This record gives sequence, C-alpha cells and structure tokens, in this order.
Amino acid sequence: MRCLLPLILLLSLLLGACSPGKRDYSRWENLPASGWVYGDTVLLLPVDTMLLDNDSIVEGAVGLSLRHGSSYPYSNIWLEVTYHGDRRMVRDTVNIPLADVFGRWLGSGFGASYQNSAMINQSTVIDVTRPVEVRHIMRVDTLHGIDQIGIFVSHN
Repeated sequence: MRCLLPLILLLSLLLGACSPGKRDYSRWENLPASGWVYGDTVLLLPVDTMLLDNDSIVEGAVGLSLRHGSSYPYSNIWLEVTYHGDRRMVRDTVNIPLADVFGRWLGSGFGASYQNSAMINQSTVIDVTRPVEVRHIMRVDTLHGIDQIGIFVSHN
C-alpha cells in the first residue's frame, strides 16, 4: 500500500503533463542555390494540414528567420510578408539587419552559416492552414547568399 500511493501520484503528474496545450508552428524552405529571383514568392505553410486536430486560427506572434552564408553581399534584407488573418489579409514589410556597421555578421551561427530572426507582429491573428507568402524586395534581380527562409508562429 505504501508503494502504491507514490506510484499513483507520479502517474497523475505524468498524465497531467501530457494534456493538450497550445502549440507553436514553424516551417522552413530551402532557396535555390542559383539565387532568389526578385519575382519569386516563397510559400511557407506553418502547419501540416494533414493533421486532423489543427487549430486553423491562432492568436499569437509571427516572425521570420533566415539562414545566410558569409557570401551574402549586403548588411540587411528587405522582405514583404503576406499572411491571412481571421477575416483579412495582412501584408508587412520587414527589414532584417544581418551585419553591424563594421561588417560583422549578427545572429547566431559560426563558420559559413548564420541565422537571424525578426518579429513581424507581436500580437496578431493568423490562419496557420493558409500559406504565408514571402518575397525579397531588394533592388537586385537575383539575390545570392540566402540559403533558407522560415516562418514561426507562437501563442501569446
């Protein structure tokens, strides 16, 4: 009987920790090695729509992350991000600084790859079952040195 009480308590704690809660979503896409053409829009679907228990409308923060190499020729990147909210479409312009004034790369990473993130909106409503559209709006036809781009949605 003495061993049964701690076992029941432990089992209750474990089952309580497994209860469903709010989820965060993210998705990464590789960009072509030949470069990101100005007119090409990257579609990022934050959630796997094959799952049956997805919440489609999420209130939370939306952000972008990107991975670039040391060959990226600029100190920042300008992006246009379009996503669907509850009843409207939202389009934001985002400037992500990638290097400081001395040319040192910001963000995390070492060697030939760096990762930077920027919040698009701290508190918004987003439909995570519809794609988020991202395109660069730099003043070049083809942008070289960006390896991957990703979107993340986290609950408030």
